[in-house]
Amino acid sequence: MSAALSSSLYISPKKPSCPQQSLSTKPTTIKTTLHTHPLFTVADQAVTLQMKEKILCLELMGIDSGKALSLNPFLRSASLDSVESVLNFLQSKGIYPNDLPRILGMCPKILTSDIRTELNPVFTFLSSDLHVPDNAFRRVIKKCPRLLISSVEDQLKPALFYLQRLGFKDLDALAYQDPVLLVSSVEHTLIPKLRFLESIGFTRSEAIGMILRCPALFTFSIENNFKPKLDYFMCEIKGKLENLKEFPQYFAFSLEKRIKPRHLESIERGLELPLPLMLKSTDEEFAQLLLQTKQSSVVNA
Repeated sequence: MSAALSSSLYISPKKPSCPQQSLSTKPTTIKTTLHTHPLFTVADQAVTLQMKEKILCLELMGIDSGKALSLNPFLRSASLDSVESVLNFLQSKGIYPNDLPRILGMCPKILTSDIRTELNPVFTFLSSDLHVPDNAFRRVIKKCPRLLISSVEDQLKPALFYLQRLGFKDLDALAYQDPVLLVSSVEHTLIPKLRFLESIGFTRSEAIGMILRCPALFTFSIENNFKPKLDYFMCEIKGKLENLKEFPQYFAFSLEKRIKPRHLESIERGLELPLPLMLKSTDEEFAQLLLQTKQSSVVNA
């Protein structure tokens, strides 16, 4: 056990488990805990002692073991030693123990990744290609844990190359703000989003310019985001494409919670507000804007 893991959890005096928290429980008590754990019963003879240790280990780390085992079936046959090696490796890269529940809860596949061929190449990519210093690995991984389950050669490098071709020059922004773009499929995600913007009337250069100003456009669903918001914009707001080119952030706001209610309130007050003013203002600022308009109308009357 590494010093990074706070203490050892023992099922028997000679068989250590994989801990995350300091426990003073006696071996006999641990055995009782295993057999009364809600995820299995004493009658479940198919569950091995090692599997029970593994379930308890995950739960002690704050990870939903049922979800982890469901999303990563290979975890069932992985040894506790291999799981511990992964935890030790992540902590050697600056990942804090209290970061692990969220990171591994989102991507339990990490627990059975090969350190040499899968995990280490990701950190090499962050260092060599994105120029992320060692002491900033944690910040990037916390932002996008999926980096750790992405192939460097098949996913990360092709995505970076494509984004740089489009005009993404700020590597810091890609690493610390938009690393999700690096784990997005060029063929199935990035290119289709760009082509959709072109299909509704933007030139390629205009579409690229919109994405560079609002990289989140590459993360939105065409069917669930772009199309309904575009339909509302064209049919209800009766806006022009030029407005969207200037303010692509329109697609980042909730249609039901932000765009529709604010547009309807503006219409009721006889206002035609520019998109940025209507959507970017806080609730307090928007209410004040409507109040000023009402007072102005009373004075003019």
